[in-house]
Amino acid sequence: MLLVSCYSMGHQPLVLATAQATLKAAGVPVSLVDTSLEVLDPASLRAHDCLAIAVPMHTALRLGAQVCRTARAQGFDGVICFFGLYAPLHRDHLFSCGADVVLGPDALDGLVAVAHQAPHGRVRAVAALHGVDGVGLVDQDAALPPPRPAATLPDRSGMHALAQYTALQVDGARTSVGYVETTHGCKHTCRHCPITPVYQGRFYAVDRDVVLRDVDALVALGARHITFGDPDFLNGPSHALRITQALAQRHPGVTWDATIKVEHLLAHAALLPVFKQRGCLFIVTAAESLSNVVLGHLHKGHTAADLDRALELVTQAGITLRPTFVSFTPWTTAQDLLDMCDWVDAHGLHGAVDPVQLAVRLLIPPGSALLVDHAHAPWMGPLDAAALTYRWTHPDPRMDALGRELGDLAAQAATAGNPPPQTLVDLMDVVRARLHAPRARHQPSGRAAPRLTEHWFC
Repeated sequence: MLLVSCYSMGHQPLVLATAQATLKAAGVPVSLVDTSLEVLDPASLRAHDCLAIAVPMHTALRLGAQVCRTARAQGFDGVICFFGLYAPLHRDHLFSCGADVVLGPDALDGLVAVAHQAPHGRVRAVAALHGVDGVGLVDQDAALPPPRPAATLPDRSGMHALAQYTALQVDGARTSVGYVETTHGCKHTCRHCPITPVYQGRFYAVDRDVVLRDVDALVALGARHITFGDPDFLNGPSHALRITQALAQRHPGVTWDATIKVEHLLAHAALLPVFKQRGCLFIVTAAESLSNVVLGHLHKGHTAADLDRALELVTQAGITLRPTFVSFTPWTTAQDLLDMCDWVDAHGLHGAVDPVQLAVRLLIPPGSALLVDHAHAPWMGPLDAAALTYRWTHPDPRMDALGRELGDLAAQAATAGNPPPQTLVDLMDVVRARLHAPRARHQPSGRAAPRLTEHWFC
């Protein structure tokens, strides 16, 4: 089987390492390709009877669909399988691109079944997979919900070196980063989140020994910082505490970051000083908006005032808070955007907010929970299959134009290697100019916060 990763937020792809371990244990020969770092060789493709494409996020899905189309155009007649969080949301589109099988996240038994049947050809392989847990087929109407993840230690052999992926940057120095997950899914059901329609409010803890042994392997490969990539690190607070305690004991000096909801930062504030002592450098939190109207539509479970309090608590603990935003939604007003710029200025967060966050636009994929309430909203447009999202138009035409401009400017600045704090200030100046607000006198403030060198979050 040829396993392909197209994009994994700049990290060595955990999804491939886990799939490789599972397949090898089942006696399946595996080859790996990470197309973010190398080109998929047609000769390599022809040497396999099954191509499995990992799609844990939106960008990976778009790139993976292109890999599938290219493979079919080059005459590949083996089984093509997509697996990962975004696969079941876009199953119809993936089948139209030439896929035979779609697997949700954690459906590793299904991946093994696909690999075992692939040598018999596409028709026989698909026919034999009916009823296998976690497998969606081209002739079925719906994919099954994701199974519980197996206790599989990822196999990172044959993968690119950590130095070729995102790094931790602190005061100009760069450190290799490893990526692990301690839980899958999420017990929260934020309306805009792709995890909601797939996991439907469920989450599962990954075996603690598996997580720690994977951390051991990453440290042996040179990692001196670990990103816990869970949708929310405090879905299971006791699990997180045990893992961070063991991490600090096994690898003193290794630092880490995690993603934690605002409401969990408030509910578990007592853990923040503990996390600091155990090496936490920064926490990513999905602030999404400073508008309570927008937060209500997204069912975020926190208010703008809660975000202020969370920032205060995290800062007091000596940890950097790195908020992320969905800056453009159908409910975001021009004043909301200006308020966000003022909030960043007031708190001196120029080094803690990545510039792209000022340009993020709401995605509404097929199956999104937002469609329950807003499928017939006046701003809702048709499904754009190529873009893998429903189109929507902001009631204020200035906002759509501004979002496109900010996205282009953020991408150009990242490509040019411009300092992110200055880029953010430049983008906020554009916001104020386009919305006819006075230009602020603030400049990038304070020392640059700890950050990963990868700017993009989806």
